[in-house]
Amino acid sequence: MIHDPAGPAALDLPVRDALPRLSSALEGPGSAVLCAPPGTGKTTLVPLALAGLIDVPGAFEGVRRVVVAEPRRIAARAAARRMAWLLGEKVGQSVGYTVRGERVVGPRARVEVVTTGVLLQRLQRDQELAGVDVVILDECHERHLDADTVAAFLVDVRAALRPELRLVAASATTDAEGWARVLGDAPVVEARGTAHPVEVVWAPPARPVRPPHGMRVDPALLTHVASVVRRALAERDGDVLCFLPGVGEIARVAGQLGALGDVEVLQVHGRAPAAVQDAVLAGSPGRRVVLATSVAESSLTVPGVRVVVDAGLAREPRVDHARGLSALATVRASQAAGRQRAGRAGREAPGAVYRCWTEAEDRRLPRFPAPEIKLADLAAFALQVACWGDPDASGLALLDPPPGGAMAAAREVLTAVGAVDGATGRVSARGTRMARVGLHPRLARALLDAVPRVGARRAAEVVALLSEEPPREYGDDLAAAWRSARQGGDGYAARWRTETRRLASAAEASAGRSAPEAGGVSDEKAAGIVAALAFPERVARAVGGGVCLMANGTRAELRPGSSLAGAEWIAVAVADRPVDAGHARVLLGAQIDEETARAAAAPLHSERDEVAWSGGDLVARHVERLGALELVVRPLRNPDPYLVREGLLAGLREEGTGLLKWSRGAQELRERLAFLHRHLGAPWPDVAEDALHARVDEWLEPELSKARRRSDLGRIDAGQALSRLLPWATGEAARLDELAPERLEVPSGSRIRLDYCDPDRPVLAVKLQEMFGLAETPRIAGGRVPVLVHLLSPAGRPAAVTADLASFWREGYRAVRAELRGRYPKHPWPEDPAAAEPTRYTKARQARRDADARSA
Repeated sequence: MIHDPAGPAALDLPVRDALPRLSSALEGPGSAVLCAPPGTGKTTLVPLALAGLIDVPGAFEGVRRVVVAEPRRIAARAAARRMAWLLGEKVGQSVGYTVRGERVVGPRARVEVVTTGVLLQRLQRDQELAGVDVVILDECHERHLDADTVAAFLVDVRAALRPELRLVAASATTDAEGWARVLGDAPVVEARGTAHPVEVVWAPPARPVRPPHGMRVDPALLTHVASVVRRALAERDGDVLCFLPGVGEIARVAGQLGALGDVEVLQVHGRAPAAVQDAVLAGSPGRRVVLATSVAESSLTVPGVRVVVDAGLAREPRVDHARGLSALATVRASQAAGRQRAGRAGREAPGAVYRCWTEAEDRRLPRFPAPEIKLADLAAFALQVACWGDPDASGLALLDPPPGGAMAAAREVLTAVGAVDGATGRVSARGTRMARVGLHPRLARALLDAVPRVGARRAAEVVALLSEEPPREYGDDLAAAWRSARQGGDGYAARWRTETRRLASAAEASAGRSAPEAGGVSDEKAAGIVAALAFPERVARAVGGGVCLMANGTRAELRPGSSLAGAEWIAVAVADRPVDAGHARVLLGAQIDEETARAAAAPLHSERDEVAWSGGDLVARHVERLGALELVVRPLRNPDPYLVREGLLAGLREEGTGLLKWSRGAQELRERLAFLHRHLGAPWPDVAEDALHARVDEWLEPELSKARRRSDLGRIDAGQALSRLLPWATGEAARLDELAPERLEVPSGSRIRLDYCDPDRPVLAVKLQEMFGLAETPRIAGGRVPVLVHLLSPAGRPAAVTADLASFWREGYRAVRAELRGRYPKHPWPEDPAAAEPTRYTKARQARRDADARSA
């Protein structure tokens, strides 16, 4: 039956012109990318036309069942209500919606609007999507992880099970070519918009504000945003829509706006009650200021808005995989988000956007928001793809592949909670049950495992607290926050009760029967059990000074005055780590005992003998651990020789081979070998620290295996050990003294020790008079390397340095002679040193020696 009760004007939206092309694409290839600006009707008119509920010439004929996937609950409800209004019906008749915890779908519904999370769960239960003819993925440009996953699964379904299933990826601003590729080279259908012009007003703060970090936003920026809202109210007509990153910032700006006379201030975000959301979307005869998060960027039309005030911030997920701490982070919104937000002002008439930054800054912003798959905790995604049968997601059509490190971290989490097989990544029966709960795998594990210990109802209540962090005013003690939620009459408490009912039902369904309520466990103990099951690597033990050490090795601080202070064991449920802090901070936790910690974190338990280098010597212990937490430590009297050897090697790596006995001869041998390796290469060995560690078996045995402590290393003769590395097998070892002699004989007959400290150029330090008569610089390493001659005065002090004796005798000697012969008149200073007789003595002593020689 064709409906048209809202009249031609309501249905005469710009996207109508694109519907014939969209229909052709779906009748042909079966998939399409629909690019349509805000306000064109892609969210409301297209589903009705594809379902055959309104008559559009040239479009689909016949009756079809259409599922529309929206990224947010507020958008799903709003889209369903708008379509029902266009048909002149109530929601649930021809058009219904399903979001988590709420389903309004009648038996005759032909269009169902769902969140991407709901559709993901439905696909896991029924891969064929029996009875569904068309799926529309709306606002796919937002790149939420659930939406990307749903798209990949649907492409799989079309390829393997239901080639007749039609797919549409719809967005106002998107990577059309990328999505077309994901959908199998689908055609791109563009709809022209009729958006009204929007004037851009640059309204940066007068003084610089601190950039966001973590969840923190500079209060000075929020004060400025409130002043810009007042300015917009004074300068423009119509309602004002103000974009802020989160609930806390919305509340702060609302408080700073205070009373605005007859102007109503409304707050819209994902946690807002449905009645408030409906009131915003219904419009009002009076003037309004709507403070909203990014939920109002797309899919929603807020009636009456003529002005947008944009703080320029957004929230994105961030994960510290090494520490297991994840949180949202405040970032600069992308250029695409800025365009989407500005477009809200031009949906119904010409408008204006006040941007709280400079035009120059705008050009430096990222073009598009970062895909969530590149930033988020991937544990839930990894469980979904494991249930789908593709544990590493390698066979899925994803716009961006998941990062390898994030997937490895996710696999570790899933293995720890028993959701997948650690070796293959395949989902277990337990993992399948966890996926159907519709929670992060950690929380699903906590819910299912806590039921027999604390009962289904209480397990559901605590998990509901963990699934949406309670308000800060509830405190950092999970048990106390639980009591506050039970007694609370605020919006959070209402949402908590709704989620509790859903989770209790899911827990009972997973158990296959009504789970009995466990007795004899206090609320404090129950809260700790659930939190520890959810975050086993965050069970923590106090180390003093308000600091605890978590099983994952991270230290965390309690807030000053925390009610958790004094507890020996804590299950940390919520923590963050500010960029400028050395420790994480405990935001929410529960007191537990060691028994609970051991039970919850059993996969982290280990017991072994350890021999480690600590404090400058070997320490042998038998240690029982829970992750990084030492539970029991005993001295080890007879450690395994292999462990001892490994411990000594660790000491050598940490402190160097200086732990061995290095005589002068040993050190000189090392320097000579380093010189030969540098200039001749193989077979002369590399004797740098890293190279010696790599060949420890060749030169430090059998002494190393006999050693038991640091003092034993100090008795190992390093020179004798190093000699084992000489190239004995090739016979080259016999040439060591020839190629890198310890001493060189100089013209005076003295044998002078060479200094090989610098492997590039060995040094010969010799008195100048002993080198008379030598025209060429001595060379070593088979004549390849000239030595660096340090010519000394008769007192042994440096007089000149040269690598070219012939040049020095010609050019440098004259200046040295002029400077030193007056100071040392007893020593010979001939005018022609190259032809002079070398000597190590004074002129008088040399004369006596010559006379003695003649008389003899």
